[in-house]
Amino acid sequence: MKALWTAIALTAALVVYFVLLAERAVLLIEAGGLVGITLGAAVLILPVLGVWFVVAQWRNGIKIDRLARRLEAEGGLPDVSGLPRRPSGRVDRDAADEWFAQRKVEVEQSPEDWRAWFRLAHAYDVAGDRGRAREAMRKAIELGG
Repeated sequence: MKALWTAIALTAALVVYFVLLAERAVLLIEAGGLVGITLGAAVLILPVLGVWFVVAQWRNGIKIDRLARRLEAEGGLPDVSGLPRRPSGRVDRDAADEWFAQRKVEVEQSPEDWRAWFRLAHAYDVAGDRGRAREAMRKAIELGG
């Protein structure tokens, strides 16, 4: 629940920033002249792109949450609570690698199973590979709806 409120607060801050940025862009356009209009149009693109990005992230988050709830209801949600941890709280690297290898085998055995891809995404995240975690989660969303 803390993550949800953090996301809401950050989104609200971005909305304020986008509104202020758009306001400055309009002022530049209203100032006229080639430079003012060009700069204003360029600055106006930033909040438009920002809104698109925020909406895309929220949509992904909602889809991931739905998949996580489905997986939890089925009793298949990944659990790393038993893995050894370093003093920093992160999962021990060797344990994370071993746990990852198990999830990778699941995907290789069932490449069309969104559950396996979801668990693989979680394994990538535990191993610290955020880029591949996002790719695997996109695959899970594609397969699981």
